[in-house]
Amino acid sequence: MRTQDSVDSSPSWIRIGGPMDRWNVPRGASLVLFALLASIAVAAHAKGDLRKVNHVIIVMQENHSFDNYFGALPYVPDGPYHAGPCRGNDHRCVDGLTCERKGSRLECKNWNLDADAPPGKRKVQAFNLTNYCPAPDLNHEWLGSHQEANFDDPRNTLRQSPNDGFVRVNDATGQIDIGESDTEDETMGYYDQADLPFYYGLAQTFAISDRYFSSVLGPTLPNRAYSMAATSFGHLTTDEIVPPLVPPPGGYRPITGTILDLLDGRGVTWTDFLSNLPSTGIFRGLDPTHLVPVNFLPAFAPPKPGVCALPAVSFIDSFFGLSPADLPLENDEHPPSSIKKGESFVSQIVNILRNSACWDDSVIFITYDEHGGFYDHVSPPRAPQGGARNPDGIDPGLCADESAPPVSEQPGFGANCTISKIDAKSLCPEFDPLALHPTYPASCPNFDQLGFRVPFMAVSPFSKPGYVSHVVADHSSMLAFIEKRFLSSDSGGGDGDDKEDGDEDGDHRHQPRAMRAHLTLRDLYATTLEDLFDFDRTPSLSTPVPPPEDDSRCQQSSP
Repeated sequence: MRTQDSVDSSPSWIRIGGPMDRWNVPRGASLVLFALLASIAVAAHAKGDLRKVNHVIIVMQENHSFDNYFGALPYVPDGPYHAGPCRGNDHRCVDGLTCERKGSRLECKNWNLDADAPPGKRKVQAFNLTNYCPAPDLNHEWLGSHQEANFDDPRNTLRQSPNDGFVRVNDATGQIDIGESDTEDETMGYYDQADLPFYYGLAQTFAISDRYFSSVLGPTLPNRAYSMAATSFGHLTTDEIVPPLVPPPGGYRPITGTILDLLDGRGVTWTDFLSNLPSTGIFRGLDPTHLVPVNFLPAFAPPKPGVCALPAVSFIDSFFGLSPADLPLENDEHPPSSIKKGESFVSQIVNILRNSACWDDSVIFITYDEHGGFYDHVSPPRAPQGGARNPDGIDPGLCADESAPPVSEQPGFGANCTISKIDAKSLCPEFDPLALHPTYPASCPNFDQLGFRVPFMAVSPFSKPGYVSHVVADHSSMLAFIEKRFLSSDSGGGDGDDKEDGDEDGDHRHQPRAMRAHLTLRDLYATTLEDLFDFDRTPSLSTPVPPPEDDSRCQQSSP
């Protein structure tokens, strides 16, 4: 989360640091409109009763693309998966990198152009990255991400996204050339089962998705905002991640609210288990009500035959790096911190939960906020939100919120929006954020496209074993899952809103949807991720997880 963008047995690895009215629709009419929209969805494909789930745990790490971590997953020797192209109903197929195994190594054909390289070295192919502390930080800003998607025409990434700008963008910003070699451009690097044994063990045993995308073609703050509010309410940059702290306790206040608000309103329990900073602080500021140090997790999830005390929804936060001084403790996997230290953190969390009294009725979602500038070959698709340009009527750079209503509800008058306005203009020069009544040109990129793919694992006794979902999803899908289970009048699996096998459209306009609470068009239209589970048979109830790790290396070991 960088802005450049009492349990005596606690493990030593855990450390504690220290709107709709933007459419000019009256509020009453907005509620009617949302009620009508709530009747739109797709046919169910969940197996069994979602109400068997009583605990949802979200672990969101930082800054890695799907190909960077799992591009080599289909090539694991004697593994359960094979490489694509994948048919929609082939759940043993992984859409990873295009590679061939040559003895003990892979040769991958995916490449990006290096325009300033000498002849013969201008094609930078995907390669096994041996550096576990990649540095410097790669470009994953609003403008840079669009250029990575379509270097020649970054304003038209929805029409075409060849993902051809990763090397050129990062050569000009983060990874300045100091010579040319086959492994210099770390943006094209990937890790394999030898590098990430715990993650690969989970991915081959439980359920994953190869069509899970970050929510915004951009950095941390907008994506983490979508993971809790189903909108970034105009924000484009992590430079604005520190929320307003006045009035106390502070926090951003989206016009359409957050999942935390919905849970509180229905009396559904939730907790943020934090290491140094709470991700929920983006919206709750300095309010300590729902905060618990992560080293107290074993008290809430004790081994059997103890009694599970986890809330309905838990957020597990690693130690975020805010400055170089944090690096010795940082385990969020954000460059330049060690991915091994981050994997070790997650492995400890998962092992605590798997061996606890909470396991039998829990779902653990493990994912990443955004791609972090690392290459992925799949084009980011149109965002599922009913064809709307954005989920809440708020355009890029024209932030609006409830920080100081009614003024802050107007386009561009939301809290802490100055840099977002600059970023919006960088990709849309004709946009004038200083106009008396600023408007955002319809020809410019909006919040109607998802970001690049990120790793996503569903670890649960209900997980379909060795299963790969090909249904388009994003961070708001976790909100949809929570909403359907805890905030819906009908959370059964028989008439819900998940998609059929092989339906990758992601825009659910024509089929009936059971009514459930929601925030914006994004979580309303999002898949609920139920295709990854079998709530009838509980097929992974007795499945072990790989043993916990304790590793903070920065370099691959020599063979």
